[in-house]
Amino acid sequence: MDQTAAERIKEACGVFGIFNPDGEEAAGTICYGLASLQHRGQESCGIAVCDTVGPKGNMNVHKGMGLVHEVFKERTLTELKGNLGVGHVRYSTTGETSLNNAQPLVLNYIKGTLALAHNGNLVNTEELREELARTGAIFQTTTDSEVIAYEIARARVHTKTVEEAIRKTASRLKGAYGLVIASPRKLIGVRDPLGLKPLCLGKKGNSYMIASESCALTAVGARFLRDIRPGEIVTVSRNGIASDMGMQQELHAHCIFEYIYFARLDSTLDGVPVYLSRKKAGAALAKAYPAQADLVTGVPDSGITAAQGFAEQSGIPFGLAFYKNSYVGRTFIKPTQKERESGVRLKLSVLEQAVRGKDIVLVDDSIVRGTTIANLIRLLKQAGAGKVHVRISSPPFLHPCYFGTDIPSNRQLLAASHSTEEIRQLIGADSLGYMRVEDLPSTVDGLPLCTACFDGRYPMSVSSALQSQDPQKL
Repeated sequence: MDQTAAERIKEACGVFGIFNPDGEEAAGTICYGLASLQHRGQESCGIAVCDTVGPKGNMNVHKGMGLVHEVFKERTLTELKGNLGVGHVRYSTTGETSLNNAQPLVLNYIKGTLALAHNGNLVNTEELREELARTGAIFQTTTDSEVIAYEIARARVHTKTVEEAIRKTASRLKGAYGLVIASPRKLIGVRDPLGLKPLCLGKKGNSYMIASESCALTAVGARFLRDIRPGEIVTVSRNGIASDMGMQQELHAHCIFEYIYFARLDSTLDGVPVYLSRKKAGAALAKAYPAQADLVTGVPDSGITAAQGFAEQSGIPFGLAFYKNSYVGRTFIKPTQKERESGVRLKLSVLEQAVRGKDIVLVDDSIVRGTTIANLIRLLKQAGAGKVHVRISSPPFLHPCYFGTDIPSNRQLLAASHSTEEIRQLIGADSLGYMRVEDLPSTVDGLPLCTACFDGRYPMSVSSALQSQDPQKL
């Protein structure tokens, strides 16, 4: 990614849920699962658990601002008693960044209690919120996740089971969502009908787990069973697993940016290994935009795998050109505009012996504003590199995202107001090539994709009122 930590594109959230029918405590496993999903959200995290063996009802909850290891200490986990629960790591795309909006959301209502963790964004939140307000069900909500929770609670009053209430609610939701929900006796996973957000199912012993990515299952020693299908509602209880495909539809649109950047390198999403997808992207780049060079390298860590694919396809040797300081994290002072170049130098330094006198192919996953990649090109040339050919494993960002990815509004997207040649000149590259939109399906084995941030072809209608807003403030 071509940005500093303060600027980079972020995913909305990561979710993890577990049901241990044998009564084993769930909080520790959820904590490990969330830690492996930390890349999906670093602002806040939370865990809610309940005991299915004891009296039905109470949810034990702990939430906090910061990373998983900062919020959950050993004592905290031992106090979270319960064998069924859900967890969440959050990056805010709706609502302000505050503890009040940290998840899971726990709601007590007439027929019981539920804890909900949500990844994604709805595009009909305002419509649902207004309807809830008219019925007097709520006075105010700040996030679409809260709207979903209240909708389920409202539907539950008129249904025999929580699954029925969730199905009724899900049929009214428009947008992207991967949900894990804990009721006092059941773990439920819900995936939007388009499959925009990933969700998968795993098992360890007698325990079943639902997670945003397969890497979370691996982290807790679970076996990946399968992806939850688009439009599917999966219920885990003492009776085993039940699947409801009532929302299934033919049209699917998986988010391409999961494969380009968001998902962890060791995850597999909808049958496609992320690692292989990124290597294929690099190979496609090499075919579409070849370059004469001595070395192919990637921007750590986002461009490394695509750079390897470019090198293998082109026959140009792959090598490292940067040393990444792993000890500069989110807590380090955020640089001002004047200090950004120093911030880049602090995080990445050039391996002069690797680049001096060589023409370089520099691969990264995207250019949003162009600030950091321009600094990296400058650092390479200061270290003695010759030409620097930039190759980007995604097409130019031209349109905002409304489904849970904070791709900025058009006015903040460099490619929306500049041609490729103008961007090349601005960042100081000797040549610049982007992934072609038509090549994207080949990187994911033909999986149907949402590529709206590149081509403006949204898989569902997005209201003009929504498009007039900055997606980061929705």
